[in-house]
Amino acid sequence: MQTVRCLAFAMVFAATVSALGYDPAAAADCGSTASPGLDWSECSKKSIIIPGSNLEGANLIGTDFNATDLGNSNLTSANFEKASLMRASLAGAKAEKANFSRVEAYRSSFAGISADGASFASAEFQRADFSGASLKNANFEKAELGRANFQKAALADARFFLANLSRADLTGATIGGKPVFEGAFMFRTRIEGVDLSAAQGLQQSQIDLACGDTSTRLPAGLSTPSSWPCTAD
Repeated sequence: MQTVRCLAFAMVFAATVSALGYDPAAAADCGSTASPGLDWSECSKKSIIIPGSNLEGANLIGTDFNATDLGNSNLTSANFEKASLMRASLAGAKAEKANFSRVEAYRSSFAGISADGASFASAEFQRADFSGASLKNANFEKAELGRANFQKAALADARFFLANLSRADLTGATIGGKPVFEGAFMFRTRIEGVDLSAAQGLQQSQIDLACGDTSTRLPAGLSTPSSWPCTAD
């Protein structure tokens, strides 16, 4: 009788967890080596050196990558949502259509990353380095980008809706297509020489706060502020 009861309980438990969508076999394998499609969600992978890794399509939700070197890795379509990437290096990585939404990446390096179509929405990127990066059609909606470096980055059709670009540096960036700057906070954002003529949602009040020069191109109806060029900080 006891055996029958235990078996019945096991069957009920299995049915319950199945109904809740929990699959023990799908739990994160934090001890596994880097490979495409792996599950490192919520794992600690901080302060390790694994450049050139192949993490294409990997589940990296909430993973701790603080101070980790992922430079030149394949991160295509990987899911980094809510991951911690503070002072990490993803320089030169391939990360098209990757999900970096809500990550914490203070002072991290994304220099030269190829991340066209990637999402960086609602993420923390204060003082992050995106210089020379390819970020076409990337989504930075509501991202914190204070003092971020976008020098010489490719930003065609990038979306900065409600993003904080305070003191960010976009000098030398290529901003083609129809990039969205609606509601972006642009206090002393460096836009010297940048072509913003096709920018969507850009208002005069934003331009008045930014730092451009006579070679900055603005959308029709907006004018160069008398305060340009800005004085040095």
